[in-house]
Amino acid sequence: MDGTILVADDDRTIRTVLTQALTRAGCKVHATSSLTTLIRWVGEGRGDVVVSDVMMPDGNGLEMLPKIQELRPNLPVIIISAQNTIMTAIQAAEADAFDYLPKPFDLPDLMQRVSRALQMRKTQPTITAEDTSMTPDELPLVGRTPVMQNLYRTVANVVNTDLPVLISGESGTGKSLIARTTHDLSDRRTLPFVTVTPHDLESLEGPAKILARAKGGTIVFEEVSDLNTEAQGRVVRMFDGFNEFTPRFMATSQGDLGKALDEGRFREDLFYRLSGVSISVPSLRERVEDIPLLIEFFLGKSERDGQKHHDISPEAQELLRKYSWPGNVRQLENFVLRLASTARETVITRAEAENILSNQPSIRQHLEGGDKARLQDSVRRHLQRYFDLHGGELPPQGLYQRILAELEIPLIEISLDATAGNQAKCADLLGINRNTLRKKITDLGIEVTRRRKLM
Repeated sequence: MDGTILVADDDRTIRTVLTQALTRAGCKVHATSSLTTLIRWVGEGRGDVVVSDVMMPDGNGLEMLPKIQELRPNLPVIIISAQNTIMTAIQAAEADAFDYLPKPFDLPDLMQRVSRALQMRKTQPTITAEDTSMTPDELPLVGRTPVMQNLYRTVANVVNTDLPVLISGESGTGKSLIARTTHDLSDRRTLPFVTVTPHDLESLEGPAKILARAKGGTIVFEEVSDLNTEAQGRVVRMFDGFNEFTPRFMATSQGDLGKALDEGRFREDLFYRLSGVSISVPSLRERVEDIPLLIEFFLGKSERDGQKHHDISPEAQELLRKYSWPGNVRQLENFVLRLASTARETVITRAEAENILSNQPSIRQHLEGGDKARLQDSVRRHLQRYFDLHGGELPPQGLYQRILAELEIPLIEISLDATAGNQAKCADLLGINRNTLRKKITDLGIEVTRRRKLM
């Protein structure tokens, strides 16, 4: 290797090990425990590649990426972090880091990534942030709500396993993105990522061609519930017909596979082969608090695509939070991009949002009080998945009380929050006796915080 590497890490041992290894490989190395020093070196034009930790004494390495890109748009940055979570990896990707490596890392692996970064500098010296922006078909993996945090943790736990993954969710939630993210963060990320449609399985040669394309990478069966019986049989035989390269299998499904199993439309042996790990992608209705974040993301995307800068008024934002979004994130994206292209002023008004929203599906149903039915359907789907995961066996006894507790806890917590922790008002809101509420708070381990709130 030939180049200058800037290393920023507050761990002296890591700085020493990287300095010695990179120097032996033929590189010049400048190492520091300060992001301030790193930024100064970058501004002075030093370095061909940056290797930086996230948590530093004087700042956050991820938050410094925009500054580094502003000073040196072509400078590759490899992020290393002890915060080995899907969110760190996603944030690094969104901030256009060249690569991300969790600690503890394999030194030869890091050296290979540095080598690739140096090679990229030589062969593609004009790369800019705009060149690596998302393609129009990609959805963002953006969200801070508890359901999204749970999703990130699940993905992080399965990234480097070989277990099959079954990803279920409504249309437009980003099931394919979850599959792609899992592949891109795994040890197979340098191998092919092959998506399979029913058309690919029509011929007898289909499975062999798919395996040849995958070459030990990842195979994803899109909307596996749409496969006919003959195609399902070919997939089952694929699991038993590996060549020297064993791929990883994933599948996405919008349909209810449990129901398809009961009706005999889906093979039981295929279901159990695919559902090594089941991931449920939440609908946008289940993560309403992420809507402002997604709106901001899509407005930024619109601006990068050449539209003028837009903000959205609080009144318009509140209207969008109340809509049901049957098409989920995909529908929200199309809506915001259309809104940005038609808005007359810099700040998008509620009237402008209403004008476009009036043409969206099921707006009246939502605004006229369709939530009850949707909650019932959501609970039914959750319970069906719970039973399906037990593979035909009954769940442990005591199911009734466990399910009631799961419903009671968020209901009481949200009601307490809405009444600022006032238990008398909360009991009235719920329609139960105050002593009953107190007993439930104690039994369920709910924390009560009193605070001032406009009622």
